[in-house]
Amino acid sequence: MLPRRSRLLSRAVTTRLLPRAVSTSMSRSYYSGSSGTPNYVDGAFVESETTIWHAVHCPADGTLLTKTPESLPSEVSAAVASSLAAFPAWSRTAPLRRAEILADLAVLVRERADDLCELIVAENGKTGADAEGDVLRGLQVLQSCAAVPSLLLGDNAVVSGSVTTATYLEPIGVTVGICPFNFPAMIPLWSFPVALACGNTHILSPAQQTPGASMLLAALASDAGVPDGVLNVVHGAAPSASQLCNAPGVAAISFVGGGVAGRAVHAQASAAGKRVQCNMGAKNHCVVMPDADPEDAARQLASAAFGAAGQRCMALSVAVFVGGSQRAVMPELVRAAAALTCGAGDAEDTDVPPLISLASKERVERIVSDAVEAEGGGTALQLDGRGLEGNLVGPTIVTIADTESGCYTNEIFGPVLTCLEVGTLADALEVIRKNEYGNGACILTESGAAADAFVREVAAGQVGVNVPVPVPLPQFSFTGGGGSFQGDAHFYGKEGVRFNTRIKTVVSRWGGAKGGGKGGLSMPVLGR
Repeated sequence: MLPRRSRLLSRAVTTRLLPRAVSTSMSRSYYSGSSGTPNYVDGAFVESETTIWHAVHCPADGTLLTKTPESLPSEVSAAVASSLAAFPAWSRTAPLRRAEILADLAVLVRERADDLCELIVAENGKTGADAEGDVLRGLQVLQSCAAVPSLLLGDNAVVSGSVTTATYLEPIGVTVGICPFNFPAMIPLWSFPVALACGNTHILSPAQQTPGASMLLAALASDAGVPDGVLNVVHGAAPSASQLCNAPGVAAISFVGGGVAGRAVHAQASAAGKRVQCNMGAKNHCVVMPDADPEDAARQLASAAFGAAGQRCMALSVAVFVGGSQRAVMPELVRAAAALTCGAGDAEDTDVPPLISLASKERVERIVSDAVEAEGGGTALQLDGRGLEGNLVGPTIVTIADTESGCYTNEIFGPVLTCLEVGTLADALEVIRKNEYGNGACILTESGAAADAFVREVAAGQVGVNVPVPVPLPQFSFTGGGGSFQGDAHFYGKEGVRFNTRIKTVVSRWGGAKGGGKGGLSMPVLGR
């Protein structure tokens, strides 16, 4: 196991760590040179010839760490061509051998976990403990790929005398993973290991703000024995993503990110005839029943709402208090939230790290200000985290009278908890049902009957009972619903295998009747 908190270097020397981040046999620094972070194509780090670059700043202090290219169309095409060329041999590689290579990669990821964490803290701003969770949850999916060969089993049956029918699960071709900034290691590890285990090749498109983890993972994959071209990495924002969505050689697109971008990716890739899975926006609710322990409920709410500065698709953003429970819980909640420390992710005592950018901070504070100052009425601040230095926003608690408030209608993606009171559990379920999103929901209660009713009736894909962030382990699948997901099948687990394979059915007949005669022209009927 990793230690609770990585052995992080101070921010003053973090940039000196980055050039040695790839200290494996692929020792070339992907942070070196005047051109910033290169692409990774056909087993080599390749500097882009673009003139458009995205700066990568440390969220904690604004230090310029590197820059990522808006890759040229020819560079994106080169990655697709490399993946297409590598697909035939990789798809014919025995599933057990593919699983062995991924198991070796899992060993290397665990050995280099501290380096991955340091890259994440530097580029994303997370705390060391949260970066460890990022790496470990991705590592769990990678380790689960050892079981993928057993999930690739088809069916076989004798259906009529000498006639047999068999089904096979086959890889689909070149797959693409378009990744967000908020989980620089976990989401790539949700994406490419399952694709590779199923026999596909894969192109990673990391968020331009957080390229380091994907680059290190690509180098480690090569060291583990992943052949050249089976995993490629190309950088870029909307233009590159659009090209990948339309590329004739690409079979499937996996996307995690915001709702606007996700809907665009789904529409574009679907129109191009590709499989798509898009995890998008969220507005996750926690229903607090009157029998919930106030102190425990406050701790649960604060942890789920303010961890990672609220920059999680499964972060808790709405607390729905039932039957007067707010009166008992709110004082405890305010105390718990106010006790959290805001600061740089590499500081030992930081609970709430900075947001990814100043623009994100300004957007979060603007939504809160508009709701409290412009809407007035029943909207009120219970705890105000605005006005801190840099990219920091402190824990903020807003109470609203109804779901028309901007704090409710917007996906804030910051450390803001919006609180609403209702009379009954049925009222709470109706609030959740009317919300456009459906990623996750939970209930805090000591009543089995209330929990059972909630689980059966709530309109959300992932449900927690006294678990406010109900993210499933990799033997299951990430099953967000409603407006939080569009696509053909969900990420990882059995759903991930289904997304990354196609089924082929073969009907065979041997030893049939011999001799002449006129063949039957009617529809053959088997099984009789």
